[in-house]
Amino acid sequence: MIFSTTITNWYTANKRDLPWRNTTNPYLIWLSEIILQQTRVEQGMPYYIRFSEKFPDVGSFASASEDEILRLWQGLGYYSRGRNMLKTAKKVIDEFGGAFPTSYKELISLTGIGEYTAAAISSFSVNEARAVVDGNVYRLLARYFGIDTPINSGNGKKQFQEIANQLINPANAAEHNQAMIEFGALQCKPKNPNCENCPFVSSCFAYQQKAIANYPVKLKKLKIKERFFFFFLVIKENQILIKRRNNNDIWAGLHDLPSIEYQTRTSLNDMLATPEFDHWFLKNPIVFSVSDEIKHLLTHQRIYARFIHLENHKEQLIEDNNCFWVPVDDLQNYGQPKLIFDFLKKSLN
Repeated sequence: MIFSTTITNWYTANKRDLPWRNTTNPYLIWLSEIILQQTRVEQGMPYYIRFSEKFPDVGSFASASEDEILRLWQGLGYYSRGRNMLKTAKKVIDEFGGAFPTSYKELISLTGIGEYTAAAISSFSVNEARAVVDGNVYRLLARYFGIDTPINSGNGKKQFQEIANQLINPANAAEHNQAMIEFGALQCKPKNPNCENCPFVSSCFAYQQKAIANYPVKLKKLKIKERFFFFFLVIKENQILIKRRNNNDIWAGLHDLPSIEYQTRTSLNDMLATPEFDHWFLKNPIVFSVSDEIKHLLTHQRIYARFIHLENHKEQLIEDNNCFWVPVDDLQNYGQPKLIFDFLKKSLN
């Protein structure tokens, strides 16, 4: 228990005061854990506050519409998280009588809750002795023990989980897990870790071998897919044409603008001459403005977009794209991808 005692002592002296650490309510812990997936604390904090104030319990969350959830989620990315949360909230009401589960076994059965999140909720709410292993913990363990198994491999996940389970103090599981995560976030950082003031400096393999930068080991990332879009800003009598994206692509369930996608970068003149454009717009459309190309990065995709403000569209533009008109002043009621939201905010103000 020496390792656990050392790291919890460090945690007591150095932990950040975060709102979800001041509760054992599994619903609020669930909110924080899902919001903070692939998200920095500084970015996720306002979303946690917004959601917890708007939906103080799982019943109010379950009663919300998908549009309402996605609108609040706007700008956070990974929008499937929001949709999965709504499914989970409804299941908690229907199958658990509105009592949010606290056991790992029950939590793992809920949509959008994997091994990490189930361990976190069960540990932080009822002190269940399951190690919580996130990127911070992987990094700490890899450096401390000198583990060169890739953390994003099947063998690596199993190995790191086993080691983390051996280190945990069953009597103090919640604080131990919080300490491991916080230590990786504040002390054993990806870049420029604070090794000189580290309580493990004399026993850390990577530090002793002067190999901090070599850990953790990761397999090469998947190839990034590049996509090229022209988005059309069409406004008539203070109404704007938007569309709801389907569930089979990025930004599922959110609202963007009518668009044409190409496999390679295409010039404006070439786009204006394509059959797709001719199908939607009258000859010699009125083009008010054309934006510079905007690059938008997603996890496995790189989006290149240009926005064209024009008139003289055909009805096919609406019919073929499931588009509809909304008052410009009502745009805030429709969840939008950050790329679209930022452009419209800049263009319409």
